[in-house]
Amino acid sequence: MMKALFIAGTDTEVGKTVVSKAILSAVGDQGHATIGYKPVAAGCEQTENGWRNSDALHLQQAATVNVDYDLVNPYAMSLPASPHIAALADGVSVDYEKLSSVLKQHKENSDFVLVEGAGGWRVPVSEDDCLSTWVKQEALPVVLVVGIKLGCLSHAMLTAEAIKADGLELVGWVANRINPGVEHYADIIKMLEHKMGAPKLGEIPYVPGCKQRNIGKYINLDVLDV
Repeated sequence: MMKALFIAGTDTEVGKTVVSKAILSAVGDQGHATIGYKPVAAGCEQTENGWRNSDALHLQQAATVNVDYDLVNPYAMSLPASPHIAALADGVSVDYEKLSSVLKQHKENSDFVLVEGAGGWRVPVSEDDCLSTWVKQEALPVVLVVGIKLGCLSHAMLTAEAIKADGLELVGWVANRINPGVEHYADIIKMLEHKMGAPKLGEIPYVPGCKQRNIGKYINLDVLDV
């Protein structure tokens, strides 16, 4: 069984958390112990329990293994900006060794760990490095989330090329219909199926409040080794 999986996006706000929850739900429904992991998150809110990120909270709730928030989201930064800007503002330095240590712990305590990225594939976490460097270091298989909208074809194909050029396995992609009024939807999907060089794991329709729903039924786990 695949032990861990990285969820990348073609951009920010394309539905990484929606797809992450769907995959966690689908794997959990098969009786596996799952953990959701959001290593780096910007735009967090101050609560009585400390800084909290809404996407990380969704992952925490969708998993079947109860994990403290600080282990779901080790780096929770306040500024709603690129992680490298948010980290600088908070005086934080993202330590890959810490990310790896937490990931190892999650692997030991579950059957399956879903790791959700931040922003797009080359999102910087410092002035000199990107989160993708850590993903390469861990050799994590990748699922790409494509938010279906005007311009997504170029973003999707370029991101898929970058993932493969980094020596990682693109095990699949998911179409997320973030714009219900997008024109030529079927033609966009057809082109992606032709060009991505990886299997489609599912299509998630436009569903209001989708983060609050169980949408695991839209994911085809047969394509993944889980």
